[in-house]
Amino acid sequence: MNNMIKHKIIFCLLLVSAFVGNSTYAAKDNPKNKGYKFTVTINNTTDTVIYLGQYYNKNQYAIDTAYINKKNQFVFEKKNKTLKPGLYFLTNNKDKMFEFTVNKETLNYKFVTNDDNWTLHMKVSGSKENQDFVEYQNTRREMNILMDSLRRNSTQEEFKTMAKLMGQKLDSINTKFVEENPDHVLSIIMTATKEIDIPMVDSIGDTLTQHDRYLYYAKHYFDNMALDNEAILRTPKYVFYDRVERYFDKVVNGAAPETICQHVDDLLDKARPAKDVFKYLVLYIAEKYLQTGIMSYDAIYVHMIEKYYMTGEAFWASPSDIDFETKRAMTWKKLLMGEKAPELILKNTEGNWRSLYQVPNKYTLLIFWAPSCGHCATIIPALYKFYDEYKDIYDIGTFAINTDIGPDEVENWRKYIKEKGLEWDNYNGGEANVDWHEVYDVISTPVIYLLDQDKKIVGKKLDAEILDKLFDILEPEKAKAAKEAKAAANSTPTENK
Repeated sequence: MNNMIKHKIIFCLLLVSAFVGNSTYAAKDNPKNKGYKFTVTINNTTDTVIYLGQYYNKNQYAIDTAYINKKNQFVFEKKNKTLKPGLYFLTNNKDKMFEFTVNKETLNYKFVTNDDNWTLHMKVSGSKENQDFVEYQNTRREMNILMDSLRRNSTQEEFKTMAKLMGQKLDSINTKFVEENPDHVLSIIMTATKEIDIPMVDSIGDTLTQHDRYLYYAKHYFDNMALDNEAILRTPKYVFYDRVERYFDKVVNGAAPETICQHVDDLLDKARPAKDVFKYLVLYIAEKYLQTGIMSYDAIYVHMIEKYYMTGEAFWASPSDIDFETKRAMTWKKLLMGEKAPELILKNTEGNWRSLYQVPNKYTLLIFWAPSCGHCATIIPALYKFYDEYKDIYDIGTFAINTDIGPDEVENWRKYIKEKGLEWDNYNGGEANVDWHEVYDVISTPVIYLLDQDKKIVGKKLDAEILDKLFDILEPEKAKAAKEAKAAANSTPTENK
């Protein structure tokens, strides 16, 4: 009983959430396929309600509900709405399910089955595509039954041989189905989940290096996916969502921002004909690199806004949304790796005006922080410890700005830096030549940059640990010598025997 109640609650939530997936749309957008009507007969059922659901993103959503009528049928009908292409399903409160496709046919399907096993007994009329789908499922089921029988009644070696043959037969069945039904939703799914064949040699027969093969894989990763077909968006998560996630989290993660931007543009060029797929991917990619923790990857977010929002391709975005994203992206563009940090002029603890550009050191730590910031209480002491230990080794200067600017807060800041011994160059953010909140996009604290001698940004989104690793790259010889000296100082000398 508890499971049934839980299941009903989930479906209630999904009904609300389904609008995010935008699975239905006005019939006027598709005049050749107005509305939908699905009539479902389940012999011997005890159900009084069943649900129509769809796949979208990484979830399953209920998008319609049907109650049993006087003819013992369940009828899903919307005259002014229709469904976008993809894989849909019928289900109940007992986790029974039957999948079917929506594509180019008129959406007037009739389903007849028995309650004991919906898929096994399912008959579909009004849809050639779903009749083919049911036939394919029956073939797969017969093969599974045969495989189970072989597993029980064969030796391990015999089963291994037969399993290989059955696998080859299944591949042949899948290939034939795709060839005969190239536009079928099932064909789109089977093709999309097929891995890319990576060549071992190039066009002139030279052996490809592992890096060359990786580059080929990254470039051709989506070759088997019909990104220009709306149906790909409404499939189980392993078909589209998981593969997109894997691409950005595993395949191209770690590549240079400009390389990822090129891959993104190639991907979106393929998806552009399918408006919903294009929209999904633009939103997904922009959000992913808006939230990224990798210091150079905010350049990808800037690229997304410049190329797809500021050019008018983000057809779903309101003018105010475009203005907001544009303003943030243009702020970030001035703060990308390699850009010269905007000038700052503030008063130090003695009340004297100083310029960020006057810091004479080879490197400058630019820090926005506040004594009242809980995260700063962890980050700042460790950062100061690193600075104090390595300031002479790497020639590091500081420009630490207090973001608590009220009169009482400033007094607390003065007490805090004295109590904590923060003997770097401290500045009060209450007065400045610019609104540093806006110029440096300081929404929360701490915000930490590392600048080189020309005040160009060479590090951002820093803490002490990341800063340590960054200097391993920027100053490898000094970093190695410093760590060796530290290790030697910490080692315990042994007596000579």
